[in-house]
Amino acid sequence: SAARILFVQSDIAERTLELLAGKMDELTVGDPGLLSTDIGPVINVSSRNGLAKHIDRMHREAKLIAKGDVPDGLQDGSYLAPHIFEIPALSTLRDEEFGPILHVIRFKHGDMDRVMADIDATGFGLTFGVHSRIEGRWLDLFARHSVGNIYVNRNMIGAVVGVQPFGGMGLSGTGPKA
Repeated sequence: SAARILFVQSDIAERTLELLAGKMDELTVGDPGLLSTDIGPVINVSSRNGLAKHIDRMHREAKLIAKGDVPDGLQDGSYLAPHIFEIPALSTLRDEEFGPILHVIRFKHGDMDRVMADIDATGFGLTFGVHSRIEGRWLDLFARHSVGNIYVNRNMIGAVVGVQPFGGMGLSGTGPKA
């Protein structure tokens, strides 16, 4: 699992990006069978190559916040260095790029309707999560966005297959499934 897009309110964006960049330095890319590994390989070399092309495009169209490393000996497999890019708008993304690439978009207080409209316009609806101390805020957002998986104030990956429903809506699937 990988978080693909992070909308962060402008008021806290600088500190959040600083923390994310610092965390990037602590991540370990490697064998997913090892407990010390944070990021394993992508599904295959073809997928890695497609994601590498996306990263090249992001280097031209976005601002690099942080980049991790792939350890020696793993560069020829399907491992990919994690990246964080700040992008100007959600429309910068053309597809659902699944890999260790986080796209950050700032928004101003009061722009949540525009953010939700941008998200809905993509047609995708796999996972949506909110961090907020205001219960009415996340209840309203979830009521306005059709997704397969929703999370509140927690990490947004890790549904346990066979225990929790997992699925997507719209272009991301046909609904909850195991």
